[in-house]
Amino acid sequence: MLVIHTTHAIEVRDVRKAYGKTEVLKGVDLHVERGTVFALLGPNGAGKTTTIRILATLLHADSGTVEIFGHDVRREVEAVRRRISLTGQFAAVDEELTGRENLILISRLLGYSRTDARARAAELLSVFGLDEAADRLVSKYSGGMRRRLDIAASLVVTPDLLFLDEPTTGLDPRSRNQVWDIVSALVSAGTTILLTTQYLEEADRLADRIAVIDHGKIIAEGTSGELKASVGSGILHIRLHKAEQRAAAEQLLTRVLDVTPHLEADATALSARVSAPERATEALTTLLHAGIELSDFSLGQPSLDEVFLSLTGHEATPTEEEPQ
Repeated sequence: MLVIHTTHAIEVRDVRKAYGKTEVLKGVDLHVERGTVFALLGPNGAGKTTTIRILATLLHADSGTVEIFGHDVRREVEAVRRRISLTGQFAAVDEELTGRENLILISRLLGYSRTDARARAAELLSVFGLDEAADRLVSKYSGGMRRRLDIAASLVVTPDLLFLDEPTTGLDPRSRNQVWDIVSALVSAGTTILLTTQYLEEADRLADRIAVIDHGKIIAEGTSGELKASVGSGILHIRLHKAEQRAAAEQLLTRVLDVTPHLEADATALSARVSAPERATEALTTLLHAGIELSDFSLGQPSLDEVFLSLTGHEATPTEEEPQ
């Protein structure tokens, strides 16, 4: 048997995919190191789910190559599937079974004996904080509990590579934090994770590296800090006392900061990228000397929308979903 050694868990080269005349992926390249969390960040419809489905052997690319731990996903499907697990956007557990019954069923399907299946189910229920709800129907679970059970189900056999497709969408902050803790524990134990998300905060918290995908193309890649730095050291947010002064403020900020300010939906608000804190001070001083009254201002790190606005020219608002 050929033993393949590679430092990469995932290698994707020039992958393309179209549904009819709609080109969803337009030459995607990704390289994910073993034992890391790699986040694929982008709005709905950007190509995240299609990428995940190709990597997980559920969909064939039209062209390009994909290797998982050195195995080609088209020629060596079984070798790939033995090393991966996928948790999709929607819970795949049976709502008419209890949490325990779901995990026992999946364990049995994966070859565990009855005794071992019950033991593995009990272990996972404990690890994921579902002991008290173990014998309750999943239809009675909260969204956070279902998501934890869904991830537990994908870990009956601990994979070398776990795909998490928007695992915290729709969850409350407490449940989201619980999922984040689970991801951190898995990586500490050696699992590689490819995470897709719309949340910069989530990628910031979990990912070693982040790729930004938009309209089927990777438009930026790096650490969270590198991506934030690419749009300036900060974002200056300004709220004016009078909406009629916004046009003048926009012109002054354009001249002083040498960037095009973003006009917010609120007619009194605008924001602009700044390359250094002292540039923000200069901009504020210029506005005040020009007689433009401010009711509020702040200097902070870029948000998801601000990163996307800088990289793509549009905000990271949800668009049409990818074909399923």
